Amino acid sequence: MSTARSIHFTGALFGSRGSVRRREIKRQITGITFISPWIVGFVCFTIYPIAASLYYGFTRYDVVRPPRFIGLDNYQKILLDDRIFRIVLSNTLYFVVFGLPAAIVTAFLVANLLNTDVRGRSLYRTIFFIPSIVPAVSSAMVWLFIYNTEYGLISSMLSLMGLPAIPWLSSAALAKPSLIIIQCWAQGSAIVIFLAALQDVPRELYEAAVIDGASTPQRFRHITIPMCTPSIFFITITGLIGTFQSFTMPYLLTGGGPNNATELYAVYLYRNAFQYFKMGYASALAWILFIVVVFFSIITFRSSNRWVYYAGK
Repeated sequence: MSTARSIHFTGALFGSRGSVRRREIKRQITGITFISPWIVGFVCFTIYPIAASLYYGFTRYDVVRPPRFIGLDNYQKILLDDRIFRIVLSNTLYFVVFGLPAAIVTAFLVANLLNTDVRGRSLYRTIFFIPSIVPAVSSAMVWLFIYNTEYGLISSMLSLMGLPAIPWLSSAALAKPSLIIIQCWAQGSAIVIFLAALQDVPRELYEAAVIDGASTPQRFRHITIPMCTPSIFFITITGLIGTFQSFTMPYLLTGGGPNNATELYAVYLYRNAFQYFKMGYASALAWILFIVVVFFSIITFRSSNRWVYYAGK
């Protein structure tokens, strides 16, 4: 009898385990079914284009005719023979080196101002956030009016003061700084992130610093900035990736001119792909850009150990 009960118990146990396993498999199938639209979209619109561009980078492909495999010719031509490539890479690095720090500093300072107890603070926060949600094309039209040398806003103000108009976008020396000003203007998302970081800074640190006689600049330097370095690091990484891919403003405002002064990497890539129909060449450009972005991202991550402060560590 004891043996029979043991066999019955073992059978029930295995039966129970099999039932649990079947329910687990059923739950997994149900879950996969619900997320299958996302999986299909991810494969079709992310994985496949990445794999296709990697393949097209080794081909000569003009959309009309089938791609023809040419090995490393595209990469060799880009790195050794393409004069415009060196210009656009230089222009893009200019934006990363000067434009990105300027945008981060601007957003951080504005966030500090908006973090003070001023009257109408919510209104000011809304005003500074609006540029980041306005469509880029609309923003470009507004800035075309502001920068216009004949009837633009700035030119009209200078004219009232008896000063000559400034060729913001038509001068090769001023075109890049003019675009950087626009980049600093549209930092609403970064301002919101910095505001959240500033409100998480413990008030006790400021109170202790005041008791110790620290001035406002000293509190800003030794408390505010260190406590916000994780947010600064996040904005730096995302801004780095975004700045390397800047396209809309230079394409709409200057078209890459004057004299290729604002011909950025993404604009040149777009021209090769959709104006010259050099899909293979554009794919190779895209992968070189990917390598450059990864390189600078790794450097930034490696350097973060020296300047990013995490309170939990």
